[in-house]
Amino acid sequence: MVIINDSVAAMTTHSKPLPLRSAVIGASVLALAALAGCSAPAAGAQTGAAASDAPSTAREVRAPRVVVSYDGGLLVLEGDSLEVAADVPLDGFLRLNPAGDERHVMVSTDDAFRVLDTGVEIDRHGDHAHYYAEEPELTELSFAAEHPGHVTTHAGITALFADGTGRVELLDPAALDPDARDGDDVDEPEVTVYESAEAHHGVAVALEGGGLLTTFGDSEAHTGAVVLDAARTEVVRSEQCPGVHGETVAADGVIVIGCENGALVYRDGIFTKVAAPDAYGRIGNQAGSPESPVVLGDYKVDAAAELERPQRVSLIDTATATLRFVDLGTSYTFRSLARGPHGEALVLGTDGAIHVIDPDTGEVAQRIAVVDAWTEPTDWQEPRPALEVRGHRAYVTDPAADAIHVVDLESGEITASASLPQTPNELTTVGE
Repeated sequence: MVIINDSVAAMTTHSKPLPLRSAVIGASVLALAALAGCSAPAAGAQTGAAASDAPSTAREVRAPRVVVSYDGGLLVLEGDSLEVAADVPLDGFLRLNPAGDERHVMVSTDDAFRVLDTGVEIDRHGDHAHYYAEEPELTELSFAAEHPGHVTTHAGITALFADGTGRVELLDPAALDPDARDGDDVDEPEVTVYESAEAHHGVAVALEGGGLLTTFGDSEAHTGAVVLDAARTEVVRSEQCPGVHGETVAADGVIVIGCENGALVYRDGIFTKVAAPDAYGRIGNQAGSPESPVVLGDYKVDAAAELERPQRVSLIDTATATLRFVDLGTSYTFRSLARGPHGEALVLGTDGAIHVIDPDTGEVAQRIAVVDAWTEPTDWQEPRPALEVRGHRAYVTDPAADAIHVVDLESGEITASASLPQTPNELTTVGE
């Protein structure tokens, strides 16, 4: 079993009724009734210019797809109705990462990054996008890796980091589509490789112009990050990030990396340290938005805790290199952080609600009740509710009920809920 910091684990498969608060049920029914009255092309219908560009075997759908991992495989769901489009068996410990091309998902297994084709194809016309869907499939394409770790997408390049070797593989995600590769004899996308000096639990991010930002360290400690140019010559480095973990990108392409004593901000070719007020102030998971210079992060202060259940989140202002905190009054986990379509900071609390935070003021503007209150399991691999946002839709899993919900972030209403045939664990989406 591969253990890569925070994730999924052995899950039981069982069927349970779908317990929801009566108020939530009421909201769901009203929202679903409203949806039923909307005029939209029926499944299989194709209209206008979009129809001419769509694959002949595809059917039109209203939203991109959702992928959920479970103990023994993957569920691919329709993004609006949450109906199961495919149940893909796959053994081992599974992590899910967007591949960067709006269609594929990188699945981290014990010894490789596997490529899942969700079957979604997007046809854009001006400000409008039409979604067409074919049968999902786990492709034969994979990237061997010893302890597959973080997957990042930036500057049009996907970076795969192998913790067991420190090897970084960089590829154009568009080349995951066989039709986009040069000739029938090309079986795999072209990959550029960078070898870290030593193996460590790390992360790499492609930069504009062919550069690379990557962490450094060894099996005992990972303490900083370095920026390399296209020729892989060192440009700048910082050793002020003990316990370096996780990354995200904010407005204007600014990159933030978490540390055990704050964060590192890479902006305009310079690393800036954002120091935590505590000797141990760990920011290990972050969520950025192109709509905001402020990054949402977790925040932990007890280095000796077997499991710390923090109730504060951090807001890292990349423009001023300052840090502030928001007390939610409830705990959360590493799967709780996301950003909304307007840059709002979202946190799924153990009280069962999505807490909507104004990143500029730090005020909690709204709380959206979604699931029943829950307790974070001690084992980080055990299932717990997860939050994922795609456009104005927020997807929330409920492992205790074997369920998943869709929340319209504009209205705050639950627009769909579904029971799942398996207990959900990790969660990701595709599309724009």
